Amino acid sequence: MQVNRIHARGFRNIEDQTVAFDGGVNLIVGNNAEGKTNLLEAIYYFARGKSFRSAKDHELCGFHAPGYEISLSFHSGGRDQTLLYRYSGGKRVRQINGGNAESCAEMIGKFRAVLFHPEHLELVKGSPSLRREFLNIAIAQNDPSYLSVYATYKRILEERNTCLKMMSRGLPVSNDELYVWSMKLAEVAAVVCARRYEYIDRLAPYARDIMDDMSGGRERLTILYQSEIDKKCIPIVSETYATLLTSDIGREVAAGFTLFGPHHDDIGLMIGGHPAREFASQGQQRSLTLAMKLAEGEVSHSLLGEYPVFLFDDVMSELDTGRRQYLLSSLSGRQLIVTSCEEGDLSSVAARRIHTRGGVYEAISQ
Repeated sequence: MQVNRIHARGFRNIEDQTVAFDGGVNLIVGNNAEGKTNLLEAIYYFARGKSFRSAKDHELCGFHAPGYEISLSFHSGGRDQTLLYRYSGGKRVRQINGGNAESCAEMIGKFRAVLFHPEHLELVKGSPSLRREFLNIAIAQNDPSYLSVYATYKRILEERNTCLKMMSRGLPVSNDELYVWSMKLAEVAAVVCARRYEYIDRLAPYARDIMDDMSGGRERLTILYQSEIDKKCIPIVSETYATLLTSDIGREVAAGFTLFGPHHDDIGLMIGGHPAREFASQGQQRSLTLAMKLAEGEVSHSLLGEYPVFLFDDVMSELDTGRRQYLLSSLSGRQLIVTSCEEGDLSSVAARRIHTRGGVYEAISQ
């Protein structure tokens, strides 16, 4: 998979720009607040269906712009393809190869990218929600149907939580109603768990081998999916969740929310048999995060037959020389788009160099 070019109009500080990319390394250089991350944000929008900066549509519009439009030309599946998002007057337009798409879900999976930005350095020691988000995004890009499953899970969970909150306040809610939502939640929770277990089973060996390679075999990485239920058979998991969600109602009513389910799960990261969250050094945390991101690309390749585009947003300064060199050598032959305030240690790397200032992008002759 390869980005050919992106066009953005009225997006953040980009008034009207088209930027072309090479198939290898592309380096976007500029000072802070000049538009480096905005360009990566626009590209990654097509992989995730929303901004990785958690912005709402109207917040993506440039100053005084009534809306924005971004379009991506990329090569995948042996042919050139295009995707488009347009937002204006509170209305959204989505297009796939010139035809309208009814929902964002139709767009997911058409273009795939692995994003690594500074927040991801918190994957090891940050909250479980960060690791669950990593998992949900990675699965959905390879299997867009997961989006619908997880959206259904969240909707049912919200309904069940509403019942529990009402009961905690002494408001009338029938046991039958709560039971119905519990059974529905158990059924969908089992599918969510199964998809997550399957993905971690694929990711873990790649990440382990990358960590071994990066550390010269000195750091053994183990990745596990951590759940209340250590089974992978959907009927068994569904039955187990049904029991959990109906056997301790009093404690859940007291809490006012659902105490069991994959919304509480986590990814267990171990180095040398010890929890990385407690014992990993800063350097090990960076290596582990890098291993997970590179492994994410390997899983996508193994499932779909081509590598995603790799987007690295201002993280080279966070990596030492050895890790930078490992990263670049590991991604040889794949498309990499990197942002940086300075070329620094990348000055010797063969790359298409693009300078940005005030949302204007200019290729630098070599």
